[in-house]
Amino acid sequence: MNIGLIGAGAVATFLLKEINQNQLDNLRIKSVLVRDTEKYRLLESKFGVKLYTDLNSFLDSEIDIVVEAANIQAVKSLLPSVIKKKDVVVISVGALADEALLNEISDSVKKHKYTVHLPSGAIGGLDLLQNAHALGKVKRVSLTTRKPANSLIDEDIQDSKVVFEGKAIDAIKQFPKNMNISILLSLAGVGIEKTRVCLVADPHIEKNIHQVDITGEFGEATFFITNHPLPENPKTSYLAAMSILGTLKRINGKLRIGG
Repeated sequence: MNIGLIGAGAVATFLLKEINQNQLDNLRIKSVLVRDTEKYRLLESKFGVKLYTDLNSFLDSEIDIVVEAANIQAVKSLLPSVIKKKDVVVISVGALADEALLNEISDSVKKHKYTVHLPSGAIGGLDLLQNAHALGKVKRVSLTTRKPANSLIDEDIQDSKVVFEGKAIDAIKQFPKNMNISILLSLAGVGIEKTRVCLVADPHIEKNIHQVDITGEFGEATFFITNHPLPENPKTSYLAAMSILGTLKRINGKLRIGG
């Protein structure tokens, strides 16, 4: 399966190393969409890819699927055009908190028959949540995220501090770089208005810790995830990067577990 990559940051570099450099399965990144080809020219010789700055030329290149590994703004500006021509994997799912964009993408998927894949990112349990909510019987979904204080606030604090508590839709507005997972939970379950989020700045931890609590007619479930950072970029979750890789392997495979 030939892949087109949007972005050239830490996550994109991780994917280029794991897929192209390590010759992973039957996957190959062929094209990379960037804003400045000269800045990233080394990627062509190092990983055997071709750089593009024009979206249409990128989409018309030798690729079967597009992977977004950039940011929320890239999703907002590019996804409506991408989904008309290719299947796409989106990691910056916070963009889908925009109801108008989500509706536009949903309509486009139906019209053009392409698929949007949303990796589980830095958390887990989404398959259980979707299954439990198959009949609309999940009653409550909450996310408590604890992050190193210096990654959230400039204030020097001695004890943990709640910096946000409320709806997922408001969490992503106030912390767009930190709350992508709240939108994933919302889309898999009870929606962005009903999914509750608590974000804690903790000066005593060095890793992100997520707790997901789900209650419904199926019973109750709680997940704890402690994330190591991506070696190339401490601000990015290692698991979030790996979730893209896992999603691509499942799309390319014939035996699909869970879901």
